[in-house]
Amino acid sequence: MEPISLPEPGIPAGNSSSVPQGRSHVLLGVTGSVAALKLPLLVAELLKIPGLEVKVVTTERAKHFYNAQEIPVTLYGDEEEWQLWKGRSDPVLHIELRRWADLMVVAPLDANTLAKVANGICDNLLTCVIRAWDLSKPLLFCPAMNTAMWEHPITARQVEQLKGFGYTEIPCVVKKLVCGDEGQ
Repeated sequence: MEPISLPEPGIPAGNSSSVPQGRSHVLLGVTGSVAALKLPLLVAELLKIPGLEVKVVTTERAKHFYNAQEIPVTLYGDEEEWQLWKGRSDPVLHIELRRWADLMVVAPLDANTLAKVANGICDNLLTCVIRAWDLSKPLLFCPAMNTAMWEHPITARQVEQLKGFGYTEIPCVVKKLVCGDEGQ
């Protein structure tokens, strides 16, 4: 994996209004669903929007489904969280990223991360960003999992929990899944 750049040093702490006029910042979270195969396509489509700057936060399991060399934007994982912070006055990456972003999109949101977020667990960079998220800014989530997991009763409760936090669900689509099942 190539070196990953850290947040720009000019990001003022606690100042989310530092976005230059005409620029919008989207933080894209990607989790360990097979739908993470589409990450390169999603990033490419987002970059077609004029004035949009994109950064990606990935879980370790998501890395299994895409080639980091195909992602033309800054990519952060758990390693960067701990490389940035060395002492008391150093920036904390998950806080810097939530300050930088105007919008967060978690696509795909796998069942594991859905359960973590719904229950307040923050054990990786992505879940820490979400836990620290500024609720005055939009957060969109796109659940993606096998139909059997989607239809489990706990899933509906967890999706409702995220909506209760003020997050917006982008509903699943019906299609043939990689495993061969028909998605609901």
